[in-house]
Amino acid sequence: MTTTLSTNHQMGFDLIRDSPVGQLINHLSGGRLLPYADQRPGYTISARFLTSEKRGQKEKEIASDAVTLCGDVCEKKTEDSEATTPTPLGLDRELTLSSDVTATIEIPDPYLVDWEINDSDTPRNWSSSKRAFVAFTISFLTFSVYIGSAIYTSCIPGLMQEFDVSLVRATLGLTLYILGYGIGPMFFTPLQELPVLGRNPGYIVTLFLFVVCQIPLVTATNMNTVLAMRFLTGFFGSPALATGGASMGDIYPASQFPYVLGVWCLGAVAGPILGPVIGGFAAQAESWRWPILELIWISVIALIFLALFLPETHGPTILLRRAERLRKLTGNDELRTAGERAAAEESVREIVYGALVMPLILSVEPALMFANVYLGFAYALFYLWFEAFPLVFTDIYHFNEGVTGLPFLGFLVSSTITYALYCLYQKYHINPRYARAEAAGKIVAPEIKLEIGLIGSIFIPTSVLIFGFASRASVHWMVPVLGAALYLPGIFLIFQSILNYVTAAYPDYQAPVLAGNDLFRASIASVFPLFGRAFFHNMGLGPGSALLAGISVALMGVYWLLLKYAHILRRRSKYA
Repeated sequence: MTTTLSTNHQMGFDLIRDSPVGQLINHLSGGRLLPYADQRPGYTISARFLTSEKRGQKEKEIASDAVTLCGDVCEKKTEDSEATTPTPLGLDRELTLSSDVTATIEIPDPYLVDWEINDSDTPRNWSSSKRAFVAFTISFLTFSVYIGSAIYTSCIPGLMQEFDVSLVRATLGLTLYILGYGIGPMFFTPLQELPVLGRNPGYIVTLFLFVVCQIPLVTATNMNTVLAMRFLTGFFGSPALATGGASMGDIYPASQFPYVLGVWCLGAVAGPILGPVIGGFAAQAESWRWPILELIWISVIALIFLALFLPETHGPTILLRRAERLRKLTGNDELRTAGERAAAEESVREIVYGALVMPLILSVEPALMFANVYLGFAYALFYLWFEAFPLVFTDIYHFNEGVTGLPFLGFLVSSTITYALYCLYQKYHINPRYARAEAAGKIVAPEIKLEIGLIGSIFIPTSVLIFGFASRASVHWMVPVLGAALYLPGIFLIFQSILNYVTAAYPDYQAPVLAGNDLFRASIASVFPLFGRAFFHNMGLGPGSALLAGISVALMGVYWLLLKYAHILRRRSKYA
């Protein structure tokens, strides 16, 4: 019990110390408050971090101490024995000295600051409870931003009435939000990969701006202000949506990554699902401004929570801060991390090229282009539900504005069941295949990650057809709810499949690959809500759904071709 309490106390201390607020307190106090181990009195400095002059002084001190301890004459050791000297305070065991005071262990790069063996500061070495808490925090951040897309749909009727605008113009607020968080990663993702910044500044600063931009939105007196602020809120909210998965990868090894990526995706899916539910009743009871007020409350809570408890997870950033502390402690300005050395050799042109040009170049790779377009289409259909649900549940089944959002909860149920089955698939089907390949000395091709997506793609046309042809007054409203709920297994498994595949197939370009994927996916999805209501009105729910299902089936065939021949495309690519 005592050990458990001590461990929990240490975890809580580390979380606060490594959080943005804790880092600020540590910096302003010069390390006296919330200190790291190397900022506490009596810290043992590794001899290899000292300058040559100081190291020589320490070696003389060791020799002098050895003579004092042994007397004028030490007992002569045999040739086979090792001559070692007790290590005084200020040196650790990495420096083993012989009788002539020379190091017996050669360190290839003594001034490289890197992880130590079983280093407790390595995110993947954190305790399971700490990593689970951080994963929850990142998922909560993602939820608090993603809910901002769909919660706006509850505002559309009120905006049309107050500002006397058309449905298309009012819906443009949803389109611009989606487009904003598609463009944002092109700028923010490369910054969050820099060791000098890391993940947290991108999360905290942009979330603060996300909150600030909601204020002119909720007090807007014209539609132009609403649209401008919707784009900016989507833009500033994008780091949570683009880099959240990378933060999960920081703290979990590759064997556990698919599971935690699924948890993060559930947080992302829960946002758009609960948005109409939370916002619908508020808009019905008060006005269109109240769903935005709810979004402000949620995002402010997330901002405070993250500022107090989200530690930095980017390994190069953690090492950089350690190097800065060691340089101050030892006076050795040559201490550098691998990331610092690489950054010193990289020009501004190379940084800009990698940030803005590489995502576009990689997006036209044949395998990536199809993956982006297919995922964009599946994502666009998901946002088309927000236009189809009012047609069905308000116009046909006569639900009021608040209750119209409740059928979205069917998505939440089906996504939870899908995640449980996905975990079983990973554990009992994928993991044994990796184990057999490893035992045989072989490498598993990344195309294995596409298999579950092909299975999931069957759910999309099935869901669309059931929803479209069951939406009539003579059929109980539960039938279209069940039909719509079947869509979530499809998009969840496709997301998991494609995102895992593109990062595995292009391991050296994960950041630009994901940034390009975000841009294409959001660009395609942002357009669909604009014509969704007119599309179903003109074609009818049944025929319109049949057309969308037909496109889905055609794309399934192309997906199968990708699964079968993607390895050939990878061999021909200079980036894969």
